[in-house]
Amino acid sequence: MSEFNSLTASELGDLIGKGEIDPVELTEYFISQIDLSPIGKKIYSTVTSQLALEQAKGSKIRAKLGRRLSSLDGVPISWKDLFDITGYPCEAGSDLLGGRLANKNAKVYNFAEAHGLICLGKTHMSELAFSGLGLNPVKETPPCVNYPGAVPGGSSSGAATSVAFGLAAAGIGSDTGGSVRIPAAWNNLVGFKPTAGKLSLEGVVPLCSRFDTVGPLTKSVEDAARLFGIMGGKEIELPAPKPVKGLTFAILKTVAMENVVDLPKKAFQNSIEKLREAGANISEISVSSVGEAMDLTGLLYSPEAYATWRHKIEKSPDLMFEKILERFRSGANVLAADFINAWDKLIDLRKQYHSEVEAYDAVLIPTSPIIPPEVGRLVDDGDFYNSQNLLALRNTRIGNLMGGCSITLPTHTHSCGILIMGRPNEEERLLRLAQACELVLARNR
Repeated sequence: MSEFNSLTASELGDLIGKGEIDPVELTEYFISQIDLSPIGKKIYSTVTSQLALEQAKGSKIRAKLGRRLSSLDGVPISWKDLFDITGYPCEAGSDLLGGRLANKNAKVYNFAEAHGLICLGKTHMSELAFSGLGLNPVKETPPCVNYPGAVPGGSSSGAATSVAFGLAAAGIGSDTGGSVRIPAAWNNLVGFKPTAGKLSLEGVVPLCSRFDTVGPLTKSVEDAARLFGIMGGKEIELPAPKPVKGLTFAILKTVAMENVVDLPKKAFQNSIEKLREAGANISEISVSSVGEAMDLTGLLYSPEAYATWRHKIEKSPDLMFEKILERFRSGANVLAADFINAWDKLIDLRKQYHSEVEAYDAVLIPTSPIIPPEVGRLVDDGDFYNSQNLLALRNTRIGNLMGGCSITLPTHTHSCGILIMGRPNEEERLLRLAQACELVLARNR
């Protein structure tokens, strides 16, 4: 049924609960869509049809008996190809891990399965998750839903496009510097990054463990909230959204508003206007700690990433996409003392930042200062690739560096998101705020 594509994961789950949708029929539909789609193989690295149908049969029985495991029991979703699923390939978008089979499930996958979610398969991603663009000449580069010939954003590129193109009800990705939020924004989705450490990384191929997070890519904030809760082991239900009237937001001018191209700038301004008209109080602020933290990026990310992967990289560097290899190796000569000192400084800067924004309910910035660049130019022009990758990740990285949770919402301008940044470990509060904003942003679109 074509209407399946238009429904959120939560809506599908609720209709299963009412007996109006058969989980097996729903799963068969998504599998057939993947098989029939000319871009199915560009999005999915592995389709787990047999597993999905077995899971769906169990869900169907539970629904008939009134023993559903969660509100999303029976809903088919996709998984980025860095989550271990027993017996299936997990190559993290890299030939360095070619032929690797998982011998146990990732912990967050176990939670999802225990709550009845259906696994459609594994999705393509940026190589070893070390790019915000979604370009992967080694494996596959999924298409952007808005711009033919452009990259979809990464590294959770396939997770985003599986949802945007109607080949999954939701996707599960990871975010180290923006890899859930960028592809979500560039494909008109909601992308949620919890606080680092909030969800288990057990059975997740690492990049930078101090920054790595697990997060959902969805059609709604409600979907993101339900999946976040489930992956933490306990489903959460958001209360009915409250108005934004009286909420206090800050627009972060430092770094985030610099060199934003026209389309995302206009989309952001329009979103701010809608929130103001709905009664939100919004101020502009400058925060010096953000700029200082951004200056530490080269000392924090690449050294840890290279330390994690150097043995495999240097054994077979020819297997890697040149630009990804270059980025890893940029961390090779960073001194341990500089890395440790950078982290010590970052911890202090985080305290300063959260002290300066404490008076606000959340901080607002454009999710990305650019729109999706063209695949061909990224492949042909190394300097362009480097500049676009850094710009794509710039704004989202602020959230990772400052250690909070954040969520991108569609502005209803193609490939332009608005990023809402909250405090560390206040995920449910941020999700409630985001749901209120979501209703406002959807008006008069």
